[in-house]
Amino acid sequence: MNKKIMLLGSGELGRELTISLKRLGCYVVACDRYARAPAMQVADEFRVFDMLDGQLLDQHVKELNPHIIVPEIEAINTDMLMELEEEFVVVPSARAVSLTMNRDRIRDRAHELGLPTARFAYAENLEELLACYERMDCKVVIKPVMSSSGKGQSVVHAGRRQDAAQAWHDAVGNMRGDRAKVIIEEFIEFDDEITLLTIRQKNGHTIFCPVIKHEQVHGDFKNSQQGGFAIGGWEQKAQAMAKLITDDLGGFGLFGVEFFIRNDEVIFSELSPRPHDTGLVTLYTQDLSEFDLHARAMLHIPVASVSLMRSGACCTINAHHAADDYEIMGLDQAEQILSVQVMLFDKPNCYPNRRLGIVFGSSLEVAREGHAKISIQ
Repeated sequence: MNKKIMLLGSGELGRELTISLKRLGCYVVACDRYARAPAMQVADEFRVFDMLDGQLLDQHVKELNPHIIVPEIEAINTDMLMELEEEFVVVPSARAVSLTMNRDRIRDRAHELGLPTARFAYAENLEELLACYERMDCKVVIKPVMSSSGKGQSVVHAGRRQDAAQAWHDAVGNMRGDRAKVIIEEFIEFDDEITLLTIRQKNGHTIFCPVIKHEQVHGDFKNSQQGGFAIGGWEQKAQAMAKLITDDLGGFGLFGVEFFIRNDEVIFSELSPRPHDTGLVTLYTQDLSEFDLHARAMLHIPVASVSLMRSGACCTINAHHAADDYEIMGLDQAEQILSVQVMLFDKPNCYPNRRLGIVFGSSLEVAREGHAKISIQ
């Protein structure tokens, strides 16, 4: 009997995971808060409901009786997920999902494990935030403990109390879930920001994808590249740190572990217990994409290693306006450029900064050249 997979979250990452699971014979039910989400378009079945509602989540899980539950987004009632794990398999584990969906909990755990982190503090109201900000007395990043795609994240320089107050309102206004709590952390002047895709397998063999360098603007992923750049002596340090924290979280699957690199120093940033948006580049570069690897790990299909077939990069296509109907122009011009490929996510509407597609190329310069040909109307 084919495995029934219940996918909680049906965005572009969920779509690619659904395709990978279908290739391995799985029956996929895609769930999200809105209809015609990307993964729903390729799944066997779909459900539309608010996954933050524990009662609804429990109801749909019990009705579907899946072999595996796979969270793909942050907006999930993790308390109910922990209860459901007593009867169902959650990938990679309900504990991993609960810890990583809350920046304070995963940051605290990283600190307890001895991983180097930026200086940080938490605030649950404006007064606490301003007190922490003044005490740290440096350039900081302020963001919700629970959010997605960089929403609600601000960089505030020292001595800008009014900006810090505005950052509090931005963070609380963009938080996911029901936690009015923000993290304020030292801004690291880094050389590189990387993602290390880490795959935990049932056979006990943890493997790593080649390092991905990425760039974020206001906390939102804009481009990433894999291969074609020098890697310093920090790679083994990053792998050891990624293995330490993913072993602590447990379960089987792919984790996206983010680090800052400063000289040869490796500083832990964040972690996602699922395919990472910066890892979309692996659709272009690797023999098995991050989605193929996550699917195999959850199904206990062993993978000995990951091969980089070619260097590559990707740039995101983001909307600049709100509309229920839109058109993406310039694909013909973009794909005339050697090595450029364009992938669209076919989301039902757009709003400012919503990710609608991605442009791949053999290098970051080539991907940017293709990206420049794309427009949204």
